[in-house]
Amino acid sequence: MIELVAALARIRARIEAAGGDLGTVRILPVTKGHPTSAVRAAADAGCAEVGESYAQELAGKAEELDTDVRWHMIGRLQRNKVRQIAPFVHLWQTIDRLSLAGEVARRAPGATVLVQVNVTGADQQGGCPPERVAAVVEACTDLGLRVQGLMAIGPIGPPDTSRAAFRIVRDLADRLDLPERSMGMSGDLEAAVAEGSTLVRIGTALFGPRAGGSAVGN
Repeated sequence: MIELVAALARIRARIEAAGGDLGTVRILPVTKGHPTSAVRAAADAGCAEVGESYAQELAGKAEELDTDVRWHMIGRLQRNKVRQIAPFVHLWQTIDRLSLAGEVARRAPGATVLVQVNVTGADQQGGCPPERVAAVVEACTDLGLRVQGLMAIGPIGPPDTSRAAFRIVRDLADRLDLPERSMGMSGDLEAAVAEGSTLVRIGTALFGPRAGGSAVGN
């Protein structure tokens, strides 16, 4: 618990050093690959929101815990997994196609979502291309979903590359009048904050590398 509080303080210092306002940039702890105790620790440290990348892991932790946290689904999502997690998800961050939006609207009418933007061209990251974002946002709205903003995973590379990618997301969000920009993880949060991120997804820098995984990703 003491280590987590110290790690949160370090992340807040990095946000401020990058020019971010702690009143407008939120930290989303990402507990994928970590035990339920990590979620409890985050809640005890004052974090009201927690992110998970895998549907089965999110559902399992939500069912096990009595901790009152707001769950974010931040991983690439298959339609057949929506039903499993619909009772628990507060914010769906990775809506990138009409079929997925339709399933979320069916299982969680009126849900709050972010549209994921693929700024790298990498298929494994998910997201719709920038030129399709406006159409996906419109389709989500037509389905009764509440589109709050955009989400993106930055490219691997130097900070200037990340900043250019995040700038695309910021400009799209501005054009569509969407307030939320979920951009930045443990390794690139400075670039994201400098380009207007309002929500940084932090796993490794808070909890260390996940069991059986690498430090890359959050």
